[in-house]
Formats: sequence, C-alpha cells, structure tokens
Amino acid sequence: MTSKKTELDLDFVRAQFPAACWDWAFFENAGGSYVPNTVIERLTAYMSETQVQPGPNFPVAAKAQERMDAGHARMAAMIGAAPNEVVITPSTSLNAYVLANALRRLWRPGDEVVVAIQNHEANSGAWRRLEEFGIKILDWPVHPETGSLDVDLLDRLLTERTRLVAFPHVSNILGEINDVEAITRKAHDAGAMVCVDAVAYAPHRAVDVKAWDVDFYLYSFYKIFGPHMGCLYGKFELLEAAVNQSHYFFAADDIAHKLNPAGPQHEMIASLSGISDYLDAVADHHLAEPPNDPLARSRAVFELFADHEERLAVRFAEFLASKPGVRVIGPAGGAKRDRVATFSFVTDQHRSAALPPLTLADRVGLSNGHFYAKRLIEAVGIEDADDGVVRASMAHYTSDDDLDKLIGVLDRAL
Repeated sequence: MTSKKTELDLDFVRAQFPAACWDWAFFENAGGSYVPNTVIERLTAYMSETQVQPGPNFPVAAKAQERMDAGHARMAAMIGAAPNEVVITPSTSLNAYVLANALRRLWRPGDEVVVAIQNHEANSGAWRRLEEFGIKILDWPVHPETGSLDVDLLDRLLTERTRLVAFPHVSNILGEINDVEAITRKAHDAGAMVCVDAVAYAPHRAVDVKAWDVDFYLYSFYKIFGPHMGCLYGKFELLEAAVNQSHYFFAADDIAHKLNPAGPQHEMIASLSGISDYLDAVADHHLAEPPNDPLARSRAVFELFADHEERLAVRFAEFLASKPGVRVIGPAGGAKRDRVATFSFVTDQHRSAALPPLTLADRVGLSNGHFYAKRLIEAVGIEDADDGVVRASMAHYTSDDDLDKLIGVLDRAL
C-alpha cells in the first residue's frame, strides 16, 4: 500500500467536522469524541426521509431497513466481524450488564470470574453483581504506583473454575495499552473466556477481533466519532448459547435482538455508516491505493492517526515530566507502543478540581474526577476519588496549536 501523504493532513481532517468544533482546544475526547459531518448527514437523512418503522412492507420502510442494515454491517466489517457477531445498543454499560446476565445461567455457583481493578466500572460492576447468584469474583489487582496490570499474576488467579476474565484493552485513566492477545491466550489455556473493554482503545487504533481471538469485545461509538451507542462483539457460537434477555419470541440465533432488551435505535444505527464514510474519506485523501477491505482500510487510517497522536503525546509527556510535584498515573512516556494519548495526573499544588476552571479563559477544555474507574483511582492511592485525577485526552484531530494552549495554561497553573 502506498501513501500520497506520509503525515495526517490535519486541515483536511478538521474540514470534515462542523467548524464550531474548533472554537475550543478540546481535551476531554476520552469522554466523547467530536462527530464528523458524514454521521450528522446520515442521521439527518434517516430522520427527514425514512423516520418510519423499518421493514419490508412498503418502499420508505424498506429504505429505512436498508439504512439500518448497512450501518450494522459496516460497523461489523470495520472490526473484522460478521454482522451476526455484533450487537448495537444504547451503551457499553448496558452491553456488559446484558451479557453478564445472559451468561450467568450457563454457570454454576462456585464458578469464578476474574475482574481487573483497572476496569472502567462498565466492565466491572456487571460481573461483580453475579456474586448474588453464587459466582465467585476474584480481583486482578494493579501496581499501586503505576496502575499497571501484572500479566504473570493472572496465572495465579486462573483456576479450573474460572469462566471469564474481564479487563480493559486500554485503561481510560492510564492510557496504557494491555497485551490483549497474550492475556486472551492465558485465559483460553485455562479454559476461560475474556470480555475486553475497548472503549478507550478503539478511538486510537484499529480493532481486529479475529486476530486477537477475543470472545467478547466492548466499545462505544460515541468515542469513535459516532452517536451515543455501544457495540458488543462476540463469537457467534457464544452469543447463540447466551440466554435470551429480550422478548421471548426471539430465536437463539437472532443475536441483534435477543441481547438488546432496549430495542434497536433506528436512526442512530443508520447513522453509523457515517463513521465508515469518514474513514473512507481520510483513506481516499491520504492513500494512493486505498484497500478495498474495510478492516485493512481501517488499519491504514488508524496508523496515520496513531503517528499523529504519538507526536503530541511525546510532547505532552515531556512537559509533565518537567513539572515538579506532578505525578502521572500511567506510562511516563508518549510512545504509541505503550499508550494512547490519554493522560491522567495529580499535583501536590492543587486539588484536581481546581485545575479545569483555570483553563477556561483560554478556551481549553479538560476535566477531573474518577471517570467511572473509581476502584483504580483508589488502588493507586488517591484518597479523594471524587476529586480524582486531571485527565487530558487527545484525538487524531487535536492540533499542535491546541496542545500549545494546554501546555501554556498548565505551565502557568503548575
């Protein structure tokens, strides 16, 4: 594959989004990304042209169904999955909750689930609630200073009763990339499945569920430039065996309905095609010969994204390292092999909540708190978990000027 451009053309990228996005230097991308015009146009088209009950009975309804089916299929293809291996619902938290309840009736009291302390609560609380049904929960702890997971420690937690290991691909606090393939292999060798939370990974790297051999994989479309929805991937045979969590008349192989008790959000599923439209536009602009395969095209585009984000991450990591009294929670450097461009830190000069207001005059947006990873915040010794950390998260559309503004205001504050 050859490139027309070796670096991400940020002017082109930012032109694909509403102009108002760039009024602020935005560093809460880990909480939700901006949405390109392609997604907005798809959503608007559905609601203005096909806002009816989808189905085959008359032309407008059939067109609505086609648009929904296309959104579903394109999201599956983007991660290397088949459409019947993907469930699209209102959120990742809902997907984890439904999945946990769909699997628990296949297990017995005394069976075990290993839950990483590093998890966002979405991939933690749902599994922990299974204790009410006799399932034993084992914590996979983190390093008390860095927050990292010890992969070798997992060997001591896995037993013949382990049914599943729940852990994140990337912590939404640390930004650190876990070795999903290695962890999955350990779990499978012990006869267990894995459920991987990729909400903090998918905005920054291409997803390839088959290459990693994961059993279940969760992420959110509103973190990857789409509407507020969640995606659950699962191996088909596992999803088929899972117990129906919706209306009784859905068949065992009707995965999209039986594991979505909320029911499909028609216009939002249709708008998901806009994510692929956007990635296609970036590929066409940057690559001399864009691959036809959606997964290969996604890989090529996210390589451009990762290189751009790494350059920003290295700069920001060096800045934080230069400030006395600042503790970075997670990898100290900015190398893309180790982390995504999400940074969390505390300082001995300020409560975390004191810093975001100091950036407002410069139109720089960032946040503080535990970001639904309260167990991790407490595990690394932060006493006030609600005050938590200051988090600055970047995306591929973040510019050098944005980062200059962030570094400038933090330099004055620190």
